[in-house]
Amino acid sequence: MRGQPQPVARRYLESLSFQLLGILVASLGAPFIYVALQPLDNLAEATIINSAIMSLLAATIALFFYRRVTSFPGTRGFAYIIPAYSVTFGLAVAVMLFGRLPYSGAMILAGFAASLAFGFLAAHLSQKYARRQFYLVPFGKTDIATDTPGVDWIVLNRPEVPDYDPHGAIVADLRHDLDPEWERMLASAALSGRIVYHSKQLRESLTGRVEIEHLSENSFGSLLPNLAYRKIKRAVDILVALIALPFLALPLLLIAAWIRLDSKGPALFIQERMGYRHKPFKVLKFRTMEVRPACSGAEAQRDAITQAQDSRITRAGRFLRRSRIDELPQLWNVLIGEMSLIGPRPEAIQLASWYERELPFYVYRHIVRPGITGWAQVNQGHVAELDDVHIKLHYDFYYIKHFSAWLDLLITMRTIGTVLTGFGSR
Repeated sequence: MRGQPQPVARRYLESLSFQLLGILVASLGAPFIYVALQPLDNLAEATIINSAIMSLLAATIALFFYRRVTSFPGTRGFAYIIPAYSVTFGLAVAVMLFGRLPYSGAMILAGFAASLAFGFLAAHLSQKYARRQFYLVPFGKTDIATDTPGVDWIVLNRPEVPDYDPHGAIVADLRHDLDPEWERMLASAALSGRIVYHSKQLRESLTGRVEIEHLSENSFGSLLPNLAYRKIKRAVDILVALIALPFLALPLLLIAAWIRLDSKGPALFIQERMGYRHKPFKVLKFRTMEVRPACSGAEAQRDAITQAQDSRITRAGRFLRRSRIDELPQLWNVLIGEMSLIGPRPEAIQLASWYERELPFYVYRHIVRPGITGWAQVNQGHVAELDDVHIKLHYDFYYIKHFSAWLDLLITMRTIGTVLTGFGSR
């Protein structure tokens, strides 16, 4: 089957050199145009130089940050342009204020606006030409072709390199015992400089999910994720909890009073859940449902599952769930080390036991601290049925495998979007 060559325009639009050039023109051009329109000697030389340097630095750092976070699957580039440039330009102004350096707010604003405009333009053009095309070897596991919407798949029917598309990547299940002629074709393609992807790895990149077949499948080939970052992450958790809890104390008390007035029962819901290193702990949440009598066995398992439009949810609870405010008391769990700000969501003991019996490697998700928000939550939302939890587990494995500050930052930014839209709430 003959495909269309990849657009040359897309490769240029996504190249670092093109984007750096655009940022250079935008972040310096707009401020100097502003200067040129001012009366002679209206701005001091030091003010102009400081403003231009800071504008360029802020825009360049924002570009690298934007490219880094949008390299993860499932990201929507437009959602991260404003936060990326706002943060770096804000930091640039803060540095000049604290350093008592002369600068022009108008120049910085011009650089920010122009850099932002270039960011949106580049993202729009890249999105327009970014539909990807892969050549698929039709043997072994080929379900990647059905699991990845937004991608054009061209099935190869002969063991020949598609020379009509010199930049087209080839995808194959490299664990499959391919015939010699197909293996020679893949070797020839790789030797010629063409990209050859293993279907399992590409599927992970395109979907943001990892289906673990062996417990050694993480970045270091061991059972433990990034140990160095784990310590840094714990320090950040403690710092954020210590800062947030005093500021949130009064709002939390007011919310608790609202819950008590809205329905009978305590303001807090305390439930035993499976936690870090497979140790049970008691999670704190604002109560969002009517108080119900304790139960056990299969009934407790059903009771732990929140259904769509669950009739047990109170009036206050619907707002608290949609806005995720009901999760805020878990900052205490974060502070004492039972949870993290970001990680796989902890499940009720009854559900965790069920999932462990039914899903291979489910227990592996407890190798990191559970989180208030996580990669599965921002991609999938709340789920409870076994098939959906299996997919959720693949998201959790992806998080564990790519355990890093960049992924946590991406989850934080996407969590803001889920809070604003109510995505995945029940």
